[in-house]
Amino acid sequence: MKVAITSTGNSPESTLDSRFGRCSYFVVYDTESQSTEFIPNPNKENLEGAGPASVQLVASRGVKKVVSGEFGAKVKSIFDSLQIQLVVLNDPDKKIIEILKLLDHKD
Repeated sequence: MKVAITSTGNSPESTLDSRFGRCSYFVVYDTESQSTEFIPNPNKENLEGAGPASVQLVASRGVKKVVSGEFGAKVKSIFDSLQIQLVVLNDPDKKIIEILKLLDHKD
């Protein structure tokens, strides 16, 4: 299963980005192959529509679960329609590497 995580940077030592649509990077992690891909978020500077555009970006990568600090109301319904699970993690100091370890233990 592929999981997207919002990140402040492009390394495993970066921390969780609390903003979904305007995060700096998306980390796409494949729990089966344990491969990790850091994708710069091209929507972070958008004046409007950053959330829905970011949904399309992660959905196009085959993601089934998204981990972030918060999700806007607009994107929740889009994710629901795509049957993508949302996980809210209220820990802005949590490093990407720690989240990846948690995902490995859940699946």
